Amino acid sequence: MTFLKLHDWVEEDKINWSWMSGNPDKIYWPILSENKNAVSILETNLDKVDWNLLSGNPSAIHILETNLDKVKWIGLAMNPGAIHLLNANIFTYDYDAMKSSRDALAEDLMKERFHPKHIDQFESWGFD
Repeated sequence: MTFLKLHDWVEEDKINWSWMSGNPDKIYWPILSENKNAVSILETNLDKVDWNLLSGNPSAIHILETNLDKVKWIGLAMNPGAIHLLNANIFTYDYDAMKSSRDALAEDLMKERFHPKHIDQFESWGFD
């Protein structure tokens, strides 16, 4: 999240982005890294970007997808466009834990349903 914004009197479409990209030594890369309109400049200068801030840039998802080794996960967690990256790369299902928790529930359920106090209901459940 940036705390800087253009003044109201600055016309964003009048900014010469080509000049900026031709003068990378004049650019303050941390702020530019979170600018959603600067992705084309960032793509050609990946060695200069601030990966903490770029990871939170919703317009840079395609860059992040191809550079997962550089992604800063705390920044990515704040990026509303990156949920699929978080799900695919951080979380996985623990099928063994899911099965064991279900097995315990199934055992408790069988103990309850097949308790002798329910014997009069067995026939309505399809048991003779």
